Amino acid sequence: MTAERFPVEAGHIMLFARSIRDPNPIYCDAEHASAAEVGGIIAPPTFVQASAQFDPEYVLRPKLDEPWFGSGREATGRPPSQESRGVGGGLHAEQHYEYQRPLMAGEVLQAHERDGETWTKQGRRGGTLHFTEKITEYRTPGGELVVTARSVGVITGQVVEHEG
Repeated sequence: MTAERFPVEAGHIMLFARSIRDPNPIYCDAEHASAAEVGGIIAPPTFVQASAQFDPEYVLRPKLDEPWFGSGREATGRPPSQESRGVGGGLHAEQHYEYQRPLMAGEVLQAHERDGETWTKQGRRGGTLHFTEKITEYRTPGGELVVTARSVGVITGQVVEHEG
């Protein structure tokens, strides 16, 4: 994911915290947060994922005049692509976040994604499993690294049939 400008706004942090049902006042109460060690409202640990909405090419971001993922007759809202035929499905396998420091309300970050490692493993039901790692670095405009996100996806070599 690449976002040239990802504003970290207090209102966005509050709504995100509510959506994950985290009532910690450090995410929404400016008076409480200013008295805390960090000195202000901070973002929850997984908040940087919200930067996806600032990436114009993000596959799950709704686009005008295009079917949206999750709507329509097909399960995803889109007919299957040629690339997805003949193999099993892709899954999100892991997500890790490494913070260099708290992410504060009022900051603006830039997110740049790069490829990580790839590997294969023999699965019990899905045939050969192909793993890919993506690394996204979130930096200030001055280049300071704030958060590193590591995502691992897996594609199965064959469709896994439901048992039962």
